[in-house]
Amino acid sequence: MVASHWAAASAQPPSRRRGAVLERAILDAALDQLGTVGWNGLTMEGVAAGAQTGKAAVYRRWPSKEDLVADALLSGLPDFDTVPDLGGVREDLLELCRRARDAMYSRPGFALRSVIHECDSVQAERFHAVIIKGVVEPTLAMIREVITRGMERGEVRRDAANGYVFDAIPAMMMYRSKICASEWTDRELEEMIDQLMVPLLRPDAP
Repeated sequence: MVASHWAAASAQPPSRRRGAVLERAILDAALDQLGTVGWNGLTMEGVAAGAQTGKAAVYRRWPSKEDLVADALLSGLPDFDTVPDLGGVREDLLELCRRARDAMYSRPGFALRSVIHECDSVQAERFHAVIIKGVVEPTLAMIREVITRGMERGEVRRDAANGYVFDAIPAMMMYRSKICASEWTDRELEEMIDQLMVPLLRPDAP
């Protein structure tokens, strides 16, 4: 009797998801698609299948692929609320680099890179605000805070707080990742900080 009851229960279809639960499943499926088949391979049908829902449920919330991907990227962006404060500018910058590396190789990171690398200029414009407001500006703000704090402690030269210095780490990480296929091991991050940033920032630098 118990066995037959269990079999009947297991044959019931799963409960229908609605609202925020369904939307989260769709956004997660979109991130998965971006990370596996990329922007060009992503389809609304594929996302619906990944979320185990109907295509109409996707289109009802997001009328276009661009709308869906923009929300999916926003939903997966890393937390930029806390700036490391480990007692020294070298250690703080190294921790920021580790966080950036981990974010680059996370599911949202792969998704974001597929959009950046595959979209044409017109398509990319749709995601410009997402990338600038959600990734670039928060990253630069944290680097700026670490360097400014280092200046207050006397570790960093006074004229180091400028856009070229702030851009050095993100530019290097993106260039080496995209052009040189670097995966940024802990040792590579330490070498970048010790050979590029520390000499650039120290007070006796020209």
